[in-house]
This record gives sequence, C-alpha cells and structure tokens, in this order.
Amino acid sequence: MDESSINQQVDSIMQLGIQEQAFPGAQILVAKGNEVIFHKAYGYHTYDSVQKVGLDDLYDLASVTKITGPLPALMKLVDEQKLDLDAPFSTYWEPWAKRKDKKDLTLREILSHQAGLVPYIIFLEKVMKKEKIKKRFIRTKPSEKFQKQVYEGLYVKNRFLRKIYRMINRSEVSTDKKYRYSGLTFLIYPELISNLTGTAYESYLKTTFYDPIGSKTLGFNPMTKGYPNKIVPTEVDTLFRKDLTYGWVHDENASLLGGISGNAGLFGTAEDLAKIMLFYQSLGVTLGGEQIISKATVEEFIKVQYPENENRRGLGFDKPLLGNDTLAIADAYPSPKASPKSFGHAGFTGTFVWADPENQLVFVFLSNRVYPTRTHRKLYSLNIRTALQDVFYTALAK
Repeated sequence: MDESSINQQVDSIMQLGIQEQAFPGAQILVAKGNEVIFHKAYGYHTYDSVQKVGLDDLYDLASVTKITGPLPALMKLVDEQKLDLDAPFSTYWEPWAKRKDKKDLTLREILSHQAGLVPYIIFLEKVMKKEKIKKRFIRTKPSEKFQKQVYEGLYVKNRFLRKIYRMINRSEVSTDKKYRYSGLTFLIYPELISNLTGTAYESYLKTTFYDPIGSKTLGFNPMTKGYPNKIVPTEVDTLFRKDLTYGWVHDENASLLGGISGNAGLFGTAEDLAKIMLFYQSLGVTLGGEQIISKATVEEFIKVQYPENENRRGLGFDKPLLGNDTLAIADAYPSPKASPKSFGHAGFTGTFVWADPENQLVFVFLSNRVYPTRTHRKLYSLNIRTALQDVFYTALAK
C-alpha cells in the first residue's frame, strides 16, 4: 500500500470534517488480517482546541454497544442452545406471552429489525415535567430506594426499571412486517442474559469475551473504573443533566438504567473495538486461538436474514445496503467496495465499526459528532466514514 497517498487522502477528509464542524476530533484505526496498519488521531476533544485527541482515549460508543455488549452474549446462548432464534421470544421473556401482538415474535425477527416493534421510547419524558426533573423518580443523593447513578449528583429510583419494562411490554407492534429499526429489546437483553447465565450482565461480558480477547477498557460507567485513559465528552445537555456530558453515557434511556444497558452505555478505545471486530471477523476465534463462539453461529448472525423483504440486516449486525456494490460512493453504505459478507454498526455519538471477512479488513472510526449538540449532522451529509473506508479498500485493491 502507498502509505503517503493514504495519509494524504485521510488527512484531507479529516481536515474537511473538522473544518465543517462534523466533529471536533476523531480517531481512525484500520487492521488488515490481524495487524493494525493505520491508527491516527485528529483534532481535539472540543472546539476550544485544548485537549488533543489521543490514541488511547475512551469514547462513548452509543449503538455500537448493541453488537459489542449484548450480541456476543446472545450468540453464545444460541450456541449453548439456551436460546432458539426461531422460538417465540415470549418463551424467554414471560410478560410477552400475555401480549397478543408480541407472543409469537421470534428472536430472529427482533434481531433483524423485522418484528414491527416501535423504534424508540423516550423514557426521559416520564422523569421530566416542563423541563424540570421529577423528584419522584430522580434524586440528587443516593438512598436505599435510589441506588443507580445516572450522572454526577443524579440517582434514579430503583423501581423505575419496572416502569421501563412495562412500557416496552405494552408498546405497539406494527402488523406490517417490514424492516423497521428498533432498539427497544436491547434494553431487555441485559436482564435476559443475567437470567440465562446466572451471572450479572457486565461480569459475564468481561469474563466470557472481553478478557479472552485482551480488551482492557470495554465496559460501562468508566468514571467508576479509575482508568488512566482520557474520556472524550459528548453533548452539552441543556435539558436533563444541564452539563457537558462527560464520562457518563450520552443516551438518556441507557442513563436511566444506571448506565448499564444493551442499547448504549459501553465505552472503549479504538484498539479494544478492533479486537472484538477481529474476533468476529475470525468467526469466533480470539487472537490467542480460542474458539469462544462457534463458526456456524457467527456465520448465521452476520448473514442477511430477510433479503426478500428488502431488509439488509443480519442478526443484530448492520450490513451493506442491498446492491451496495453498484452504487456511487455518495449513495453507498458503507464503501461500495466492502464485500456483501461484511458487517458492523454505527453509533449516534459518531462512532462506526466494520469488519470484512472476505477482505480481512477491520475499520474503526470514533468521533463525538454530537458535541456541542446532536444537531451537528455533517458527519452524515459529507459521508465522511464511507469516504475514509473507501480509501483503504482502494489502496488494498492496487
């Protein structure tokens, strides 16, 4: 590969992104095979240009949590035949057995966003009234009934979790079975995983996956972990936390679960994200050669499930647009040169991970595009991540 050409192209795209305020700073890591071939940091944590982005900074991964938190656990449980993709999910989540519109939905339909579930419920609306926090649900000091920390000086009522589950259980289901992205069940999976494994969700992830792949930082609530790594802030929250959200999860729903969730909440470095994506790319084998999830299960999860319904998704994983290789780069997602076997996920905060077993290429992009506000959407309109990824595919093809 022509390193100087790659550096020049990547630097140019990143300078444009910072200049256009798509993000104040970001990081890119690319691995070919099991070897990191590119890892650079650009810009600053915020637009005040004080704290430079470092190579071992921790980022709020947002929805990338979905494929790096609950998903490996669900894959392992399918492997162990504790979960059946085609059995009704109500077999494992009892409240759904009583819901006429949910009792027959399968885990396969749910994970591939084919079940017709509501995309999102804003639980924050239940704890706020006229932009003021309800003391019934949130307190400024912990107590026996308010144990879960939401942010610095904010604690949520223990019983609020039951309210979240109740609202999910009662949420509407569309009878029109087509692709409709929904993150709702990812709020349920941590409890499901704990019930089926007999181990607390976070502990199970650490001992079963993160430790074996050599991850040092993947985890929830990094402010409580004492990491030496600097943490990149996300949004200036003017509604709920009234502060620059830093070190605590940006996603409000995950926040109301005490920061430990399946939809968001994970923080990590680019290096640790590369490790888990390399693990998937190797079809369940760690860099040390240990097969943690069977090849057959990984292959099933990374496969498009409902192409006949114009649904590109795998099980939990995002996939290239159908017919992506025929599209111009401006319309493609991700790079049109990514193979149909490739997979990954994006996160609301400006994160993106992608693995391509056919080309043996892992691409990690971490940014805080939501700083200072989530209205900053130039990351999407400039199609920066696709353009960056395409640089490496083009270089590898030469």
